[in-house]
Amino acid sequence: MDTRPALDQGPLDAVDLADPLLHAHHDLGPLWRRLRDEAPVHWQPENDSRPGFWVISGHADVVSVLSDSASFTSERGNVLDTLLAGGDSAAGRMLAVTDGQPHKALRSALLKPFSPRSLDVVVESVRRGTRRLVEEAVERGEVDFAADVAAHIPLAAICNLLGVPPTDRQHIIELTSSALSTEDGLPDEEATWASRNGLLLYFSELAAARHDKPYDDVVSLLVTKEIDGRPLTHEEIVFNCYSIIMGGHETTRFSMVGGLQALMERPGQWRALKSGEVTVDSAVEEVLRWTSPALHSGRTATQDLFLGDQFVEEGDIVTTWLASANRDGRVFAEPDEFDLARTPNKHLTFAYGPHFCLGAFLARAELTALLESLRDLVAQARPTGPPTYVYSNFLSGLSSQPVSLTGEPAGSRAPLTSSAGGGCPGTSDRRAAPGSGAPPVCTRPTV
Repeated sequence: MDTRPALDQGPLDAVDLADPLLHAHHDLGPLWRRLRDEAPVHWQPENDSRPGFWVISGHADVVSVLSDSASFTSERGNVLDTLLAGGDSAAGRMLAVTDGQPHKALRSALLKPFSPRSLDVVVESVRRGTRRLVEEAVERGEVDFAADVAAHIPLAAICNLLGVPPTDRQHIIELTSSALSTEDGLPDEEATWASRNGLLLYFSELAAARHDKPYDDVVSLLVTKEIDGRPLTHEEIVFNCYSIIMGGHETTRFSMVGGLQALMERPGQWRALKSGEVTVDSAVEEVLRWTSPALHSGRTATQDLFLGDQFVEEGDIVTTWLASANRDGRVFAEPDEFDLARTPNKHLTFAYGPHFCLGAFLARAELTALLESLRDLVAQARPTGPPTYVYSNFLSGLSSQPVSLTGEPAGSRAPLTSSAGGGCPGTSDRRAAPGSGAPPVCTRPTV
């Protein structure tokens, strides 16, 4: 149960959703309810440090905005901080902040390495690596689940895809963890930019090496691939490597830690998972909905238009809050209940529309591997210290969660099979509804 104080009183105009402290220090569930009920299209007033922006909180309105890249473009940025700062320097060169034909062409090139068939070997490696991490955590008895287990699972998978050597991965963890959030208070702008630039420099050097000697990895694909009859520029390669590593690590890590926290707080749900009363596939979808690790996805209005009963002007910043849409009672029965058997589960954790997350299949496979390992190897999990929430207005999750893990008797542990399973028989239909049973192939952050 969230022990942070609920934010449920006071004028909506006084709440600054751009403030990272707000998200770290408060349970915003009651605020999301108020926004959906009282002001589903809400104007967040400007203040001395930033311009104003629109806040979209209802599931249907979020889908409407994310479906319409002609009226709401990503090319000026898709994260609130960069939008408020005047735009994203990678706009038009990075998949996540590109629209139209360039987006379609680059996305088509990246679909193959992120397809279920191409990921067979990676998913099998994820399953074995995850089981080993959980076994080691059980042997130790007490661990920080965020740092010792969850941080390593998605990072290993995405680094394998990108061809990042194992010796460099701790460095990558440190950079990704501080590029969009901090663990100890207000983000330091200088430190944040240093981390982002560190990642860009790393992939610049890796891309240069792949030019000289390509391998069978995504960086080499970007280096050798032609888009619309031309090779990608060095900047385009580096920006897209940055986007893939950021999307492939942080969000899945936060879903993993938040999922275990929810299970520890709800013994009935833990028993349902352990007994097989609920499927792992269903549990994965509810963990994704419940944790909503990417709080929002931002756009810019390209024309004057009405959204709901509000007039939105060309150039206005429009933020869609996935964390709120995933608790919308108009779509989800008892939305504030964590229910592993929930069906249907049309969550928007991977966003929606043309920028539906490219790596959703991989994220689902990673969560599947973790939940299977917890189910098979852990008899009891309990917190041994308070959780620590990250400070960010874009990411939501725990940077630390000390836990005690008690193992199942060795003879009762289920063997690791060779099935790669991931609960995500992906298709390339980019507009398929999340949780509909046929999700598009996709990654993080939304691209």
